[in-house]
Amino acid sequence: MTSHSSSAVPAAPSGTDRTPRLDVAAELLALLRDTTTEPRPDPQLEALTLAVAADLPVLLWGEPGIGKTAALTQLAESLDLPLTTVIASVHEPSDFSGLPVIGDDPARDGVPMAPPDWAVRLVRAGRGLLFLDELSTAPPAVQAALLRLVLERRVGALRLPAGVRIVAAANPRASAADGWELSPPLANRFVHLQWAHDHDVVVRGLGGTWPRATLPRLDPQKLRDAVDVARRAVCGLLAARPALVHRLPGNETRRGSAWPSPRSWEMSLHLIAFATAAGSSREVLSLLVRGAVGDGPGLELLAVLDRMDLPDPEALLADPAGAVLPDRGDLRQAALDGVVEAVRKRPEKARWDAAWALLVRAMETGAPDLVVVPATGLASLRRTDWDVPEEIERLAGAVSLSRRAERAAARVAAGAGAGAGAAR
Repeated sequence: MTSHSSSAVPAAPSGTDRTPRLDVAAELLALLRDTTTEPRPDPQLEALTLAVAADLPVLLWGEPGIGKTAALTQLAESLDLPLTTVIASVHEPSDFSGLPVIGDDPARDGVPMAPPDWAVRLVRAGRGLLFLDELSTAPPAVQAALLRLVLERRVGALRLPAGVRIVAAANPRASAADGWELSPPLANRFVHLQWAHDHDVVVRGLGGTWPRATLPRLDPQKLRDAVDVARRAVCGLLAARPALVHRLPGNETRRGSAWPSPRSWEMSLHLIAFATAAGSSREVLSLLVRGAVGDGPGLELLAVLDRMDLPDPEALLADPAGAVLPDRGDLRQAALDGVVEAVRKRPEKARWDAAWALLVRAMETGAPDLVVVPATGLASLRRTDWDVPEEIERLAGAVSLSRRAERAAARVAAGAGAGAGAAR
């Protein structure tokens, strides 16, 4: 019988040899995880924080690896809220609707629905951030079970406390593993925010400093005015555009995103009130209202808000020398058009003269071409017994120059069109 000698394999290091190496690795990992935060303007993070403050469910859309989960983790830490993450796609419908528990006498006591452990922990804590991840990979049956959780905040027999906020994340169907389109009833319960990476934020974050999420500071003096602004804007738009009250998109993909309904208009009303009270930028407000009712209706709502911010034409006519006009060109044009319309409705020589003085101020404080259309309209209102004011002479040069520029641009465009036609 032949004997075999043992092979010359090095002996495995003993436990005492391994431990120091793992300790060094742990120390290196700790250094890599040692990051800080800084206040930094970030419209999408501000929009997310504002929606969370308004207690509205938020759904972050973005490609895999874009940083949605990291943003939610940092948000929970900044707001000092315990984070509970639930991967929707790996749960059964009963995990959200509850499991039936048979008691001693079901005929008398009924059959209660037992909630899952994560819901019980949230109720015990009384506060927290519930993160529903991978929502677009959850099958339709699970999405249906989530309806009650997202809208009524109920899980089985439990009701989540008011201190719990709900945020979800999803990948577009094309980049999701076995992705599904969201069902329209579930999609209409969320404020949809498109999440994209910011190059500077990523670079600075990898260097150890990430932006800090902070709850918006609501001005107590603006609360009533903020509610009034929100109600007038939403009700004003829907009164003029009744077809927008409820419009379910015909496209399946759009049904799984933001679209207008009484529910989403109510969310928009809350978001406008919070953004107004917090003094948020128009960019943040745009992200929020378009995320609630969709791009088209959202842009119409923003236009209504812009018109509400326009100065009163009568106030401008009363003090043209001290008038403060909007900086944005489209709003300044609308304000001047409103002044001309006010003079048209009540044509008086003093009001007509004041309007010309206002146009001069607009020319001196902004783009001269913005006074061309209002000046033309105002000139058409002149009565035969009204003397031409001196201000017209000051405006004539700007109006004439603008018109020559328009004619030159028209000639260039016509020539380019003729050249393209000849080329064919």
